[in-house]
Amino acid sequence: MKIKRQKTAKKVISFYRYNYGFREPFQILLDGTFCQAALKNKIQIKEQMPKYLMGEIHLCTTNCVLKELESLGKELYGAKLIAQRFQVRNCAHLKNPEGASACLLSMVKNKNVHHYFVATQDQQLTMKIKKLPEVPLIYIIQNTMVLEKPSPKSIAQVSLLHRDLFVPVHQQQTIQHLKEEKGLVKKSEFQHKKRKRKGGPNPLSCLKRKGKPSQQPTEEKKQKRSRKKRRIAHSSATSKETHQV
Repeated sequence: MKIKRQKTAKKVISFYRYNYGFREPFQILLDGTFCQAALKNKIQIKEQMPKYLMGEIHLCTTNCVLKELESLGKELYGAKLIAQRFQVRNCAHLKNPEGASACLLSMVKNKNVHHYFVATQDQQLTMKIKKLPEVPLIYIIQNTMVLEKPSPKSIAQVSLLHRDLFVPVHQQQTIQHLKEEKGLVKKSEFQHKKRKRKGGPNPLSCLKRKGKPSQQPTEEKKQKRSRKKRRIAHSSATSKETHQV
């Protein structure tokens, strides 16, 4: 089961790598609910998270998350100690702290420019993040961390991007024809130039044809044949005389 989970996580990470430019070290933005769930299920976040995501990570949180954990008292004291070990990212609520869920949502709402992964157990925050593109979501189920599959919003956005990049050939020709009709482009700009042949003509094609050898007159041929017959007759006669002797 562990190997299957890692293969699924690898596919999800590849999706965000190639379509949204996520790079190592991955930045994991955690809230108090995730820290509390990890403490309850005895999950060592710093050790297990890099193994699960198969890469270097930076664990981080915000001042709003820490303020909320302080206000909740002793019940979340352990989660507060865990969150205090992480890097603190600046949010827009330094003077007027907000709730952790609202703060984390604001960190990733505008196209998630810093490429954060959000780790939370907050159901309301989870539902809101699933409606956003470009935001990987991590939560804990049955003592294990789970990287959620890309949201329908992310998949739809990537599909639209690929559709715009790969326009069929016949549509490209139609667009080009319309541009030429409207005078936006010149026809000569898109006409294919004929390739010029390098070098001169084939030297063999320039050679003169050789004429056929002239035939000898028929009378000369007849004379040669008669001479040959006489020689053959003479040789046969001499052979007979020698045989008689």
